[in-house]
Amino acid sequence: MIWRIASLAGFLLAWQLGSSLAGAAILPSPAAVLMALLEEARSGALALNLLATLARVAAAFTVAILFGSAIGYAMGRSATFDRVADPWLILLLNLPALVIILLAYVWFGLTEAAAVGAVAINKLPNTVATLREGARALDPALDEMGQAFTFDPLTRARHIVVPQLAPYLAAATRTGLSLVWKIVLVVELIGRPNGVGFAIGTAFQLFDVARILAYGLCFVAVMLAIETCLVQPLERHASRWRIRKA
Repeated sequence: MIWRIASLAGFLLAWQLGSSLAGAAILPSPAAVLMALLEEARSGALALNLLATLARVAAAFTVAILFGSAIGYAMGRSATFDRVADPWLILLLNLPALVIILLAYVWFGLTEAAAVGAVAINKLPNTVATLREGARALDPALDEMGQAFTFDPLTRARHIVVPQLAPYLAAATRTGLSLVWKIVLVVELIGRPNGVGFAIGTAFQLFDVARILAYGLCFVAVMLAIETCLVQPLERHASRWRIRKA
């Protein structure tokens, strides 16, 4: 904790020094950014935009994880399906996020569904690739045990498949969350009437650097809190069996 506090203090000191050298118009001081943040909070705009963005992050992330896990597991277990779907996976992995976002808005309009769908499609191939590797790594001996004890599909999934896939799901969750919230900001910047991305775009048009930094740092702080308090504990819980085995 001491080293973290010292690191943060050094960052703030360097920020203040950079503001003095570059000028407040280019790099506002920490105090100016804090004042802009408090002003947005008092007006209610900060809470409104944060909630709108977090709702889109949650919706897109859930869709991508559910569909990506199912597709990735199917590709990892079926060589035929893997050969058929692999070219499309490679295509989605290399297709720029901006292209998907613009096509979604052109084809389906500037709607909430188009925004969430575009973000989910950008996250989907990463989840598929991760879960495919997890499905390929499943222990065949455990499959044979399930067949010997005539496990039904639900019991097999609960006691054999999910525990082995849990570390891969945790990895997909961690990497996916960091990817989704960045793409959500782009989606909001281009075509939504609210959210952190929309607020940052408005501030950019006004050349309000303090407000840009205020929203950016605030949203990063929220995502770091989610990462520390939710994602990391889930990842440790999913990998606990490896620690015990070691």
